[in-house]
Amino acid sequence: MTPAEPTWKRVAKFIIAQWLIIGIGIACLLAYLFPNVAKHGGIIRSEYSVLYGAVAIVFLISGLSISQEKLVRQLFNWRLHVLVQATSFLFVPAVVLAVVHAILAGDHDARIDRAVLAGYIFTACIPTTIASNVVMTRSAGGDDAAALVEVLIANLLGPFVTAGWTVTLLPKSKEFDIWRDGDGDLTSMYRDVFKQLGLAVLLPLAVGQLVRFLWSKQTAYVMQKYRIAKLGSACLLLMIWTTFSSCFATGALEALSTETIVFVTLFNIALYVFLTAVCFALSRPPQSLCRRTTFDRWQIFKQIPPVEAIAVCFCGPAKSTALGIPLLYAMWTPVDLFLKAKTSVPVLLYTTEQMFVAHFFVQAFRWWTRRLDKRRDWEEAAGDRQQSHASPSEVAQSEVKSSDMRESQTGNANAP
Repeated sequence: MTPAEPTWKRVAKFIIAQWLIIGIGIACLLAYLFPNVAKHGGIIRSEYSVLYGAVAIVFLISGLSISQEKLVRQLFNWRLHVLVQATSFLFVPAVVLAVVHAILAGDHDARIDRAVLAGYIFTACIPTTIASNVVMTRSAGGDDAAALVEVLIANLLGPFVTAGWTVTLLPKSKEFDIWRDGDGDLTSMYRDVFKQLGLAVLLPLAVGQLVRFLWSKQTAYVMQKYRIAKLGSACLLLMIWTTFSSCFATGALEALSTETIVFVTLFNIALYVFLTAVCFALSRPPQSLCRRTTFDRWQIFKQIPPVEAIAVCFCGPAKSTALGIPLLYAMWTPVDLFLKAKTSVPVLLYTTEQMFVAHFFVQAFRWWTRRLDKRRDWEEAAGDRQQSHASPSEVAQSEVKSSDMRESQTGNANAP
């Protein structure tokens, strides 16, 4: 028998395993104590050093890690595109709009700040976040190629969809007229957003793919030996640091009522958990439902592979502060700066809290995939034992049946 590990060693291992959570706490503390360091336009110019530099590192790592075949295959995965983009741009706004109208109906004393409610409508309409989805999907054992493709599609659609969709969904009462009539010039915003997509996303991704294509074995060896993928998680901490620094620097949080702060903090967590559960249910519906919802050869509901389901669960509920903040300030240029700062609170806090909660979902999805692997291994072992005791004729019949079943599954997978 091997001796049991000392208690201090087990505690140390547990603390090291939670390094991302500890890092988030440290990043938030530093942002509170020294907000002018990492705020937008601050000492380190985080709008360039972090939103370009850190994001570029994440996508360079993705380019080095993902094969061209996986990337191309996911580009044509229309079911995945519909699932993620419909969740992000249709389902999330519908849920948030319902909650906002419920608050307006019951909160006649305006204890929940109306700027925050307008900010939630805006947050619901922005696309999924750029970097953290890919990092979290990879950490959870999901298909990071699927996450990367959905991020690119969402952030190409976002600048054209978000502004009009937000104004359309704003409540019709007079207290929201200031946001409905805030007609800002979006030209510079479009330029900045697509410049960031080009320089921080597409260019590093292309460079990574080129290096992988030219030196595939050497790249795989270096990535595995030095655990380069861990750098992506460290970049997330930089993004959280700069996000909270901008939030504390505006003073918008201190100006909000206690009821508003409590509501925003708890609602963000509840909303993210609920949306993740919905995404999982849509990605892996029960087989009985899949069989019942067929139209001709079309399956309305269909289980997608577990690795793709993980990507959906991280991409569908998430929102992007990298696009959200520039777009918010560009849309409402005539609006008072302090009011815009309060409107940005839901964007800033939701995008930060989603990374915190997503860390726990990473552990949950790892457990889920390990459980699926164990069940598959057990079923294969049981099948081998059954075949070893079968007669030659029974083995032949079993092979014919399994071959027919594989052909049938391939036909279903290729069916529209």
